[in-house]
Amino acid sequence: MIPSTDADPFSPELLADPLPWHEWLRDAGPVVHLAQYDAFLLGRHAEVHAALSDWQRFQSAAGVGVANFLIEKPWRPPSLLLEADPPRHDAPRAVLSKILGPRALRRLREQWFADAEALVDEVVTDGELDAVPALAEPFPLRVFPDAVGLSEQGREHLLPYGDFAFNAFGPANELVRRGQDGIAEHGSWVGEQCRREMLRPGGFGAAIWAAADRGDLTHEQAPLVVRSLLTAGVDTTVHGIGAVLHALARSPEQWARLRARPELARTAFDEAVRWESPVQTFFRTTTEQVEIGGEVLPSGSKVMLSLAAANRDPRRWSRPDDFDLSRDPSGHVGFGMGIHQCIGQHIARLESEALLTALVHRVERLELAGEPVRHLNNTLRALASLPLRIEPVRPRAAC
Repeated sequence: MIPSTDADPFSPELLADPLPWHEWLRDAGPVVHLAQYDAFLLGRHAEVHAALSDWQRFQSAAGVGVANFLIEKPWRPPSLLLEADPPRHDAPRAVLSKILGPRALRRLREQWFADAEALVDEVVTDGELDAVPALAEPFPLRVFPDAVGLSEQGREHLLPYGDFAFNAFGPANELVRRGQDGIAEHGSWVGEQCRREMLRPGGFGAAIWAAADRGDLTHEQAPLVVRSLLTAGVDTTVHGIGAVLHALARSPEQWARLRARPELARTAFDEAVRWESPVQTFFRTTTEQVEIGGEVLPSGSKVMLSLAAANRDPRRWSRPDDFDLSRDPSGHVGFGMGIHQCIGQHIARLESEALLTALVHRVERLELAGEPVRHLNNTLRALASLPLRIEPVRPRAAC
């Protein structure tokens, strides 16, 4: 019999401190029934990984949140990447895979590393700083919209728009209601930026429209693909950078290891994504009866996948609660898995690598200067404030 719980994973208490709940979930069994939402919940790595990889039986087209698009109207046109399955998903995915591929990374690398050094030189002094507004937010808000081809005006709309979009994957709770007053303005600005004439030549956005001109996409799809980039490409990276800075600040030995071996910057980011899981959950909907752990889930069932619980599953990871740069974090599900895994994950890794590399060259010691403050979101694990104490690298005295 499938264990059932009345707990609400979207309650402020569980959003603020989900780790004990995740442990209970993993121990309860391979699948748990969420009574409040009449949905099923997977929290072990093996089952979450398998469901993410099986788009045929666990569809995304019915919505990757609580709402079931088969019977409910979404609040905005569904994402062609997150909320579509083949064949509708294929062309946008193929186009973005080329646009965000290795050539783009090579082209951006030098400029992003220079931008990171400039930001670090600007904000790092001997003393304290709040790493969220000083580092985690401004760097992605500078370099990623530049790469897309956005104007510098109005970028303050991106974070609240993304915050609402990820909140909307959950129920219509207080977090969603709180964001509704401003979403029309934020959404209007984002939609306007997706038009061809608003995007600078040479950026990701212009390349998407060029793909439409070639017939790789339709011209109706092009602005939706640009919107998908702007929705998912900023908030998640901001919170991933916040997670890695939090992890390093509370683990002086890991900061020392990174300073000794800066080439571990990408490992540090992936380990932080595993350890903190900036994207905590996504939903799928079964297209047929599915057996999990000897139990049968009916066709049409909503299934909540706890990426965060899976990423700390002791069945998959040794000492899963430790942030450890000696670990190989590959195999984590923080970026999803299968055909719907995050298309921009390599871009996010490059942003984090650039910023961490600049920091290790400029900062001797990094430690918490106070208790971090959480920003609650129905889907994201985020920080509103991360007070750090910084000791810059001292110039060597002349002999």
